[in-house]
Amino acid sequence: MTTETATFGGGCFWCTEAAMKVLDGVHAVTSGYAGGETDDPTYREVCAGSTGHAEVVQVEYDPETIGYDDLLEVFFATHDPTQLNRQGPDVGTQYRSIVLYHDEEQHRQAEAYVEALGSAYDDEVVTEIEPLERFWAAEEYHQDYFEKNPSDAYCRMHAQPKVEKVREKFAELTDTEAATSD
Repeated sequence: MTTETATFGGGCFWCTEAAMKVLDGVHAVTSGYAGGETDDPTYREVCAGSTGHAEVVQVEYDPETIGYDDLLEVFFATHDPTQLNRQGPDVGTQYRSIVLYHDEEQHRQAEAYVEALGSAYDDEVVTEIEPLERFWAAEEYHQDYFEKNPSDAYCRMHAQPKVEKVREKFAELTDTEAATSD
């Protein structure tokens, strides 16, 4: 089986990771940092806003099961791409909306999607679209955070609604095993 990789940042990586993990054809989601200047940044450094990184997720997926266009649709439906450097209670450049493309086809698809999406909002879509230069995996305690901490107040208020939205709005794309394992 051949897999491909997509990288997205749309606020807190716990929420984006949780939403992507319920999609059929998604084999792995890794929370991490990208788009900044510092090598191997820590969570504390990224949260301080001094590294230039965004909290992102890398999604490893089977393109025979789910397309990059489907991932873009889910990504944009689970955050507000008109919010500059914030999502919900999280504020700072590390929470910006960003698509980091891996090849020219992803670049083309992301640009076309954002252009088409612009007419759906009253405000300007501020999502950045940039080539992925380097991805740094976040510390282990950030991986699978929602799965490991479903009772956490932040997860209940922010991640859980995104997962429910994906399961409802994109039922045809969700992994029925993941959707029923809670």
